[in-house]
Amino acid sequence: MTPPRDRDFPWWLLVAAAIAAVMLVRVVSDDFYAQVLATLSKGIGITLFVTAVAFAMASGFGLLLALAALSKHLALRQVARFYVEIVRGIPILVLLLYVAFVLAPMLVEAWNWLVRPLGLEEARTRDFPLIWRAILALVIGYAAFIAEVFRAGLVSVDPGQIEAAKALGLSGWQCFRLIVFPQAIRTILPPLGNDFIAMIKDSSLVSVLGVLDITQLGKVTAAGNFRYFETYNVVALLYLLMTVTLSLLLRRLEARLNRRRGG
Repeated sequence: MTPPRDRDFPWWLLVAAAIAAVMLVRVVSDDFYAQVLATLSKGIGITLFVTAVAFAMASGFGLLLALAALSKHLALRQVARFYVEIVRGIPILVLLLYVAFVLAPMLVEAWNWLVRPLGLEEARTRDFPLIWRAILALVIGYAAFIAEVFRAGLVSVDPGQIEAAKALGLSGWQCFRLIVFPQAIRTILPPLGNDFIAMIKDSSLVSVLGVLDITQLGKVTAAGNFRYFETYNVVALLYLLMTVTLSLLLRRLEARLNRRRGG
């Protein structure tokens, strides 16, 4: 039976669209809003770059963690569980600051220790760009959450199909590639999309490092014009346009996957 909320007409979307339309008209007709939008739009590329690169790397790392958590080897399972439980308990902002000002200098020092005997030029901490420190922090943090998404999806596959594949002579990799993952991805995609949307919002935290994303440009712009209301309205509008659009696309994808399952 379809839940009542799924049959409801999306009045919330009409209200949101109306508010967005009013804001867009205001931006187009008001020179000040247009100027603020032109300034903040320069940060959209940075926001999307940080999110896309961090999410791709976090997904790969998260998949490895999920496979380790489901491994036959006790040591791998314990290491994966230790990582997931510890990292998920640390706020992203704290992790961001720790990676930027503690882990990054440690990595630079480790690199210098490796290249010093070879006579190669040593690196300096300032050579580690802040944007990549921010990306590394998001990768470390979100990999722990994405690992649980992958693990739950992989576990959801019927064990009988795996046993049948092994009985047919498929190797472990072939079984994973041909049987397990294609079925698990249907379960994984919706929550994975939610994590991507969450990362877009959490990418605003990189502004504490001075990375010129939408939030940082909004802070700089507001500090210069003292028009906080108008400036942060535009900041909120840009994030809402990205997240709401992706949320709607994710719902359509989820509905399509559900129809395929039903078929």
